[in-house]
Amino acid sequence: MWRMGKDKLRKFAENETFGHVFQPKANSEADEYRGCWHTKFEQPQPLTLELGCGKGEYTVALSKKYPQKNFLGIDIKGARLWRGAKTVDNENIPNAAFLRIRIEFIEEFFAENEVDEIWITFPDPQIKKPRKRLTSPIFLERYGKFLKKNGVIHLKTDSRMLHDYTLDVVRNGGHTLIDAFTDVYTQCPDNELLQIKTFYEAMFAARNIPITYLKFML
Repeated sequence: MWRMGKDKLRKFAENETFGHVFQPKANSEADEYRGCWHTKFEQPQPLTLELGCGKGEYTVALSKKYPQKNFLGIDIKGARLWRGAKTVDNENIPNAAFLRIRIEFIEEFFAENEVDEIWITFPDPQIKKPRKRLTSPIFLERYGKFLKKNGVIHLKTDSRMLHDYTLDVVRNGGHTLIDAFTDVYTQCPDNELLQIKTFYEAMFAARNIPITYLKFML
């Protein structure tokens, strides 16, 4: 346990040295970021968020695939986020960055129409707390405050419950469903975006757990 704690402290310290990792100390610092994300990257390009990014696999992979867009991974876990941040630093990726905040406060850090697209990759399904699900009506309302009109939301998960729940939220909320797959590797094996694997996804796939996907607009 001591060694694990020491490693976390090392990662936290290194995160502080990365110019592409933003760690506001309080929500009162949101004004520094809201409406200013185009200045946080080398180029003012369309902005995509990865919510609950964990180790940042989608943030990093998408930034490499789409250099004409900017990608921002968001998570509260600094030790996990460090892995993606370290890769960005090592490979000098100019269009990827990370923001360490609780997603409950996300609307405070972005201005109206500032975000073009959202990826939600393997979030906690919050089985007993539906209001805390990142695709609940409460969270979709928050995203709507800063997501551009016709901005797309992607949900990729191993939880069939969360998939079906979100599908109901989309339909009952009058949102626009674009795609729905219950097994991405069987149903759409040629889709390069869906073949990107997160750390947890690789474990689920090894256990033959189907990975589901939804794409919709608010």
